[in-house]
Amino acid sequence: MKAILLREIKSFFGSPIGYLVIGLFLILNGLFLWVFQGDYNILNTGFADLSPFFTLAPWIFIFLIPAVTMRSFSDEKKQGTLELLLTKPLSIWEIVNGKFLAAVALIIMAIIPTFIYVIAISKLGMPEGNIDMGSTIGAYFGLLFLIGAYAAIGIFSSTLSDNQIVAFIFAVFVCFFFYFGFEGIATLSPSLSAYIAALGMQDHFKSMGRGVIDTRDILYFASIMVLFLSFTVYKLKTIKL
Repeated sequence: MKAILLREIKSFFGSPIGYLVIGLFLILNGLFLWVFQGDYNILNTGFADLSPFFTLAPWIFIFLIPAVTMRSFSDEKKQGTLELLLTKPLSIWEIVNGKFLAAVALIIMAIIPTFIYVIAISKLGMPEGNIDMGSTIGAYFGLLFLIGAYAAIGIFSSTLSDNQIVAFIFAVFVCFFFYFGFEGIATLSPSLSAYIAALGMQDHFKSMGRGVIDTRDILYFASIMVLFLSFTVYKLKTIKL
C-alpha cells in the first residue's frame, strides 16, 4: 500500500494537478473570504470566527476532490495498466487504500495553509484572541472526515468508466446528493425532516462544526468511506484479467 501511496503522490506533483488543486483551493477561498464582497466575506460578518470558510469549503471540494480522484482508476483503464496493477503482489484493498490515502493527503496539504486564517481572525478579534477554538477545531475535524467521504466517492466513480470526465461528473453528482440532497428532500416531509437530514453529510458536518465530536458523526462518515471503498473493491474484483 505504501508503494501505491507514494506513487500516487509523486504523480500528483509530477504533473500540474497537485499544484493546481492546492493553488485553486487557496485562491478561491482567499478571494471569497477576504476580497469579494458578499455573505462569505469574513471582514463583513462582524464575528471573529471561520464559519464562512467552513460553509464555503465543502462546496469547493465537491468539484475539487472529484477532479483529483477522477484519474485514479479511469486513467489506468484507458492506458491499459489496470490489469498489470491488479497482478502485483498487493491485495485489491491495499491498492484502493493507497490511492484513497494519496487523494486525502493531497487535499490535506491544501487545507494546512488555511491555519493562517485562524491566526488572522484571532489577531483581528476584539479583544485579541477572541475566537471560539473549540468550534474551529471541531469544524476542521469535520472537514477532514468530509474530505475522506468525498475522496471515497471519487475513487469509486473512477472505476465506472475509462473516461475521466464521466468519472468526474458522476462523483460531483453523488457528492452533491450526499451533502445537499437529503437536506432538500427533508424539506418535503416536515414530520420526518430530522431523520432524513441525518442521512446527509451536511447535518453531520454542521454537528461537528459546533465543536462537539459525536461518535455518531464519526461513525456516519466512516461508514460512507467504508461503503464506497467496498464498492470500489467489488467493482475491481469483477474485472477479468
